[in-house]
Amino acid sequence: MRSSVGKRATGTSIYELPSPFADEPGKVLLIEPAWQDADALAESLRCGDYSKPFVLEHDGLRSLYFGSLRFQQSAMRVDRPYALDVAYTQGMMAFMLFNPRPRSLCLYGLGGGSLAKFCYRHLPGCDITAVELDEDVVAFRELFELPADDARFRIECCDAIEHAAACTLRPDVVLVDLFDANGVAGALLESDFYRDLHRGLSGSGIMVMNLAGDKADYARHVARLAEVFDEHMIAMSVREDGNYLLFAFRNPAFAPRWKWMSTQARELADRMDLDFPQFAQLLERGQTLRLAQRMRA
Repeated sequence: MRSSVGKRATGTSIYELPSPFADEPGKVLLIEPAWQDADALAESLRCGDYSKPFVLEHDGLRSLYFGSLRFQQSAMRVDRPYALDVAYTQGMMAFMLFNPRPRSLCLYGLGGGSLAKFCYRHLPGCDITAVELDEDVVAFRELFELPADDARFRIECCDAIEHAAACTLRPDVVLVDLFDANGVAGALLESDFYRDLHRGLSGSGIMVMNLAGDKADYARHVARLAEVFDEHMIAMSVREDGNYLLFAFRNPAFAPRWKWMSTQARELADRMDLDFPQFAQLLERGQTLRLAQRMRA
């Protein structure tokens, strides 16, 4: 097996080799020094022992994974780099049904940057901070065509827990997409992360969290959020990905206006080419069924 070493991907040195996965053709892109042995890297990937993020590219799709193919972290169509290709990322934008013009937004967990790019393009009046711990994930930034830092967009390479504890941004929206090799990051429960998020939100702030994997792994996170946000939560399912999205509201007096929302959903769908009417239906159904409360049991 040969590797193409030292290739450049818009400024970042990328180690490239043919996909070692039997059922996944294409090529793999890694952040590795040129002297690494291609066969050893391929075997590490194939066995699931590779401990760093990697990109699998095939048929015009770039997908980011952490360590194994168990969880796809992000995906980008090369010919549509600003589109949201993964269903749960589309659903996370449903916060706009509650606040269509946020002034500031914070993302915890960058991945391939799909949400960061989408928000940057479609929310021109919003200040955006993306927080990512893993330097190797940030190193894929240009490969996934993320914008450069500027006056209203920045990527901060630091620990999400520490960032939330020290944050003075008072964002209107916080998007949480934090996973480790076992699912939703367990370290979040070993800290005051959720309480710090609640404290740091603006008075009418919204938190949206992506939940995936075994229910036993994320039920405790939902229970902690229910405690912190005093049950002011709505959940919706994303059947395409098998994920759930949890929306939590800082304002205890907040009440969705479902009848008004249908009009807002159509306007947003026309503007952003996402199925906001379906999001509204799923959210209203989630509230009626008390899905958020059932998810913690």
